[in-house]
Amino acid sequence: MLIDREKLKTSRRWVVKVGSSLVTARGQGLDRVAIADWCAQIAALRREGRQVVLVSSGAVAEGMARLGLARRPASLHGLQAAAAVGQMGLVRAYETAFEEHGIRAAQILLTHEDVSDRGRYLNARGTLKNLLELGVVPVVNENDTVATDEIRFGDNDTLGALTVNLVEADLLVLLTDQEGLYDADPRANPGARLVSEAELSDTRLATMAGDSKGVLGRGGMRTKLTAAHWAARSGAATVIAHGRTPEALLRIARGERLGSLLKPAQSVMAARKRWIAGQLQVRGRLSLDAGAAKVLREQGRSLLPVGVTRVEGDFERGDLVLCLDAEGREVARGLTNYSTAEASRILGAPSAEIVKRLGYPGEPELIHRDNLVIAA
Repeated sequence: MLIDREKLKTSRRWVVKVGSSLVTARGQGLDRVAIADWCAQIAALRREGRQVVLVSSGAVAEGMARLGLARRPASLHGLQAAAAVGQMGLVRAYETAFEEHGIRAAQILLTHEDVSDRGRYLNARGTLKNLLELGVVPVVNENDTVATDEIRFGDNDTLGALTVNLVEADLLVLLTDQEGLYDADPRANPGARLVSEAELSDTRLATMAGDSKGVLGRGGMRTKLTAAHWAARSGAATVIAHGRTPEALLRIARGERLGSLLKPAQSVMAARKRWIAGQLQVRGRLSLDAGAAKVLREQGRSLLPVGVTRVEGDFERGDLVLCLDAEGREVARGLTNYSTAEASRILGAPSAEIVKRLGYPGEPELIHRDNLVIAA
């Protein structure tokens, strides 16, 4: 499914992510003029019948400015303290800016636990969709004050992509301090050219994306490309554009050739599989023989114990595990029907031998195809 610039004109539901360097004017406190401008553009999009979820970085950076910190705190608790202070100013700035247009805003703070637990995921999904139907603009951020390193999204590009999947958005817009994705690093190569449009299936994109050089942000073009792939699972396109470009959001909505449009080429993934694909906490790894890897890649069938050659990790039934081929490349990921101990006992066993090896009846599949997502 390909999306061109013309189809962006009719896209109804957007997720817009704004990076730290834009929101905070590179650490000099919140740029309220810029925030007011983005909110005015979002108000205009809403008048055109669009729904918008805003994912905003900036809590830690604003906290740093308020606390007079020259460098990003190195410790987890230092980051959490800065986020707690900064979140006050960030939310107040957005609320004030949206009120100028008669729009209500809502603060949504998420951790990975909120999307890894199926019940909490569905609750967050329902809340966000209901807010949109009520005419509210949800302002989403990672809950830095309680998130630990083990349950972090890692950056708000990732959070933006998962929000796309939560609300089934048509478009993810990543506003950054670059014009878009270039075919080489423009900071080192003056001849680098902007990639105006590309299909996400193009393997050359990965070599074009670099990491962040900024003091404030955690993301870079590499994370933005990964976010675009994740957003594509629900059929959404991604536009990466400079957030300081005048009327950037409105020009994207008019179909202008602004920034980089990354188009999904894959079929839309079912909602449950999008949830599985969005899991970040991998509990184990299963090594597959050549036959099992081929069946999964080409036919998308369930993974049977007979095709597994090695079990690694410490996982329980229902945990996320990776399925790897003989070269260690990810073939698929899914929710296992067995714990580490059980999987080790039925390793390489035909389905008929499972009862004998375990001493009790078990599922014939180690991972059922309904709980399995094939790697892109």
